Amino acid sequence: MARYFCLDNPETLSLETEVVDAMPGRVQLAETPFYPGGGGQLPDRGVLRWAGGEADLSGFETRGGQLWHLLPEGTEVPAGPVEAAVDPDFRQLMRELHTDLHIVNALVYQGFDGALVTGVQMNDDGTARIDFDLSEADNDRLRALEPEINDAIRQDLIVRQTYVGEDEAFEEPGLIRSRSVAPPPTPDGRIRVVEIVGLDRQACGGTHLASTGASRPVRILKIDNKGRRNRRIRIGLAASV
Repeated sequence: MARYFCLDNPETLSLETEVVDAMPGRVQLAETPFYPGGGGQLPDRGVLRWAGGEADLSGFETRGGQLWHLLPEGTEVPAGPVEAAVDPDFRQLMRELHTDLHIVNALVYQGFDGALVTGVQMNDDGTARIDFDLSEADNDRLRALEPEINDAIRQDLIVRQTYVGEDEAFEEPGLIRSRSVAPPPTPDGRIRVVEIVGLDRQACGGTHLASTGASRPVRILKIDNKGRRNRRIRIGLAASV
């Protein structure tokens, strides 16, 4: 994984930068504030502005290790200096959901014998789901996690990041929580670790809040049995559902 600007500078939502390469319908920037999506998190939304024009981005694409910013069909392809501006409300939504899923993950991992994640998806309507390899869990026990989730939010726990070596990441018990995938290493061979201080520490490549108290309360919307071993927890931000 490239060491995205947005992970080290999460509060910078507008950046003066330059187009360094362009093709019809897409540009590559010298530096970008956008998160291109991954690990179940939706990509940022936003706009590029330049002298004489602007365009809402229609997505992102990685080719040859380079991130391309996609423009709507028929858009003039800019050159030179541009302003790249992230949609702040959408970034905040994704940061809340991703942080809240880490809280859910922590409580399930701690309370259900180290159950591993089998899938995650965040949605633009303020809901998300996280799947666990849980064959015998009582669904009522999972539903009963809601007060603990919201207690962790109310405690306003600090969320911080560090980077560790790839070998260290796989050697530390509980740092890699997915059954099938792990965050790809940065070009210098390190794995990003997100810590909710006093609650959780796990490898992750997405955007998060600076502290849990910046999230709205969470509701557990539904528990689904998805096959013999898979249990799906659906959550929603209280103001959105």
